[in-house]
Amino acid sequence: MTLLHRLSRSGGAYVKKFATARDGLAAVEFAIISPLLITMYFGVTEIADAFTASTKATAVASTAADLIAQEKVVCNAEMNDAFAALNAIMFPFPVNGMQIRISSLIDAGGGTVKVAWSDAQNMSPRAVNSVVTVPAGLVASGGSVIMSEINYSYNSPTGHMIYGTITLSDKFYLHPRRTSQITRTATTC
Repeated sequence: MTLLHRLSRSGGAYVKKFATARDGLAAVEFAIISPLLITMYFGVTEIADAFTASTKATAVASTAADLIAQEKVVCNAEMNDAFAALNAIMFPFPVNGMQIRISSLIDAGGGTVKVAWSDAQNMSPRAVNSVVTVPAGLVASGGSVIMSEINYSYNSPTGHMIYGTITLSDKFYLHPRRTSQITRTATTC
């Protein structure tokens, strides 16, 4: 008797036997589900890693403004120390893709805000006396604000789900705490 003949004669019995068979079912289910589980694992890991990098970039921006806003006078050594501290915040992420700029913005009258001084790491500082657009009412008449900017080029360490470079950017403003305007000097403080 051929298989076709048996199936046509008692097809219902074979279908029922196949449907109730449990031999190797766990292996088949695992083979079907495992690619999805592995993809989800790498996806969640990479998204969490990117979110951590984004959080650290925001922390660098706020800390940069906070460190400088506490001073009356900032010298080269203090600025170098600030950049070193900001680089440490990004650990364990590489800092070679991080650009930081810290600028003191002053009221120039008539609603105009200009750069008093600017320092940067891995990017160009803002030109002194260049006009900067800030949120309305941020810089009071005769006042100043410290603006920190960060651009971080994030690359996934595994590259399974996130391909290429994602640029994480943030900007933070803080008013000086101990003076109306922070002075920048090259000499020792």
